[in-house]
Amino acid sequence: MTEASAPLPPSSQVRCGPLRGVFAAALTPLTAAGAAVDLDAIPGLVDFYQRAGVDGLFVAGTTGESLLLDGDERQRLTDAVVTAAGRLRVAVNVGAQTTAETVRLAEHAAASGAAAVAVAPPPFFAVDDAALLSHLATAAAAVAPLPFYLYEIRQRTGYPIPVNVVRELMQRAPNLIGMKVSDPTLEELERYLTAGLDVLVGAESLVTAGLARGAVGVVSGLAGALPGAVVEALAPSDLAAGPVLGELRAGMERFPFHAAGKLALILQGVQIEPWVRPPLRQLSTTEQRHLQSWLTTQLNAVDTTHR
Repeated sequence: MTEASAPLPPSSQVRCGPLRGVFAAALTPLTAAGAAVDLDAIPGLVDFYQRAGVDGLFVAGTTGESLLLDGDERQRLTDAVVTAAGRLRVAVNVGAQTTAETVRLAEHAAASGAAAVAVAPPPFFAVDDAALLSHLATAAAAVAPLPFYLYEIRQRTGYPIPVNVVRELMQRAPNLIGMKVSDPTLEELERYLTAGLDVLVGAESLVTAGLARGAVGVVSGLAGALPGAVVEALAPSDLAAGPVLGELRAGMERFPFHAAGKLALILQGVQIEPWVRPPLRQLSTTEQRHLQSWLTTQLNAVDTTHR
């Protein structure tokens, strides 16, 4: 095992932040065939999440189509969600392709009143540890003392955040509080669980194992579409949440996930349009019919459980 992939050693300083419990990775409502963010739909969507019982929202992440939105759209989305949030704590992913754009989005999110910002590493270009550390440290400094989180999702960025970078960043950035870890295996999740940082699990199938090992919460793309099902599965008496949520996520992923998530919201009465932004695609008529049939069964099961 290399230095870059070795587990973090236990930390003598535990850092605790505001993101705990169940966070929905919010879908972004779009209009005009996907060409514009539907700001008018956001209050109703946020109210739906709140009534479903989540503790907070993760905005402009992978589920939120973040890298398909331009910077101004991401800022307007952040403003609208924070304004509508009420009791919900809002974390904003400000990861972008350049350091300058990441800092601009981070400073705006901090000024908007977000509870925290998170940064996913920039995709596509190869960056070494020194470059990545500089990028992340610059973003953290731009919003200090606002809580700062790393967004680890190597299957989307193309590489993991090396644990030696996390160690060094903890020394440089006192406001580094935690990580959202969306890697798909338990081995990868465990690398980050002993750092003294708050860890939120992103892979639904790993929820039970992650919480048992010290994770403080969940940031769930599935909760962006089916928040009530996720909240119900994570009730304290349910020890099988990981397998249940993993199966539910797998069921959704039989279809293009973003379009499927928006149809799920519509079927639950949320007033949004079904659009996604290309190159993401809409569901075919056949996919819509099959997904609606499957979702109706799943939602009825949740309603029965709640009674």
